[in-house]
Amino acid sequence: MPNALITGITGQDGLYLAELLESKGYTVFGLIRGQNNPKAALVQTTAPNVRLLAGDLADIPSLLRALEASTPDEVYNLGAISYVAYSWDQALLTSDVTGRGVLNLLEAIRLYEQITGSTTKFYQASSSEMFGKVQSVPQTEETLLWPRSPYGVAKVFGHYTTINYRESYDMYACSGILFNHESPRRGPEFVTRKVSRAVARIKLGLQDELVMGTLDARRDWGFAGDYVEAMWLMLQQEQADDYVISTGVTHSIRDLLDTAFAVADLPDWERYVRQDPAFMRPAEVDLLLGDASKARDKLGWTPTVSFPELVQMMVESDLAEQKRLMSS
Repeated sequence: MPNALITGITGQDGLYLAELLESKGYTVFGLIRGQNNPKAALVQTTAPNVRLLAGDLADIPSLLRALEASTPDEVYNLGAISYVAYSWDQALLTSDVTGRGVLNLLEAIRLYEQITGSTTKFYQASSSEMFGKVQSVPQTEETLLWPRSPYGVAKVFGHYTTINYRESYDMYACSGILFNHESPRRGPEFVTRKVSRAVARIKLGLQDELVMGTLDARRDWGFAGDYVEAMWLMLQQEQADDYVISTGVTHSIRDLLDTAFAVADLPDWERYVRQDPAFMRPAEVDLLLGDASKARDKLGWTPTVSFPELVQMMVESDLAEQKRLMSS
């Protein structure tokens, strides 16, 4: 059975990927930061066969120890400080983890391969936020990168570092440029989950309003469970390469609100939503729309969950969760 090491295993992508790999017969290891990490229990509940290893993307010796313990055939780097709004408040920390952490992990893999003579395939979680102030629509693997946040800048560093290690050391290193992908496992600080949870709470009388920033930004939203399959497919190819992963359909925040409130049978969402400049980004990304033709043609990958289905899934999940909390 192949071995896989996942960083960022406590996030939505890490959990979905762990489930996918286990279903394919992998032995899965997850890198987890800090002693008594409160999210360790979530991993053990969701994917109980995952073997957790202590490590930190900022610490190369700990990464080498994790590689030695897991002897991975594949490494998936999903670890990052991934909340874009937070990256302005903690720009240096975001750069160290989301950017330099990629360099640290690639260097650890390079040293590990030298020591053991093994070959390890590497996946880097790049982001559509790298496109930022988009220079062409839709965005492809060839579109000029123009990030508009410290998070986006850090992701660009990690993306080009991955390409550099592939070209400099002949490593099997690829990047998935994933557009926004969501699920009921999304953190509540992200806009889709913020909306779905608020809709559930408003429906149940637990909350009166939803405070938002811009309502005009447009995103290409897909289902995280679909997108982790694309990650795996990338590492099954003969040659490492980079791929845009997206649905090719864009929706505004207003579309998200329309759909989410309709799921809960709450008409006229404007009654409940208030805008606050405090939730506006210093530099907004107005439009993200991906062209996943390369992934479709070379990987055979296509998304299976539509935007309305995704939003319905999230609202219904949050309704069930809030009802459980009310009854406990």
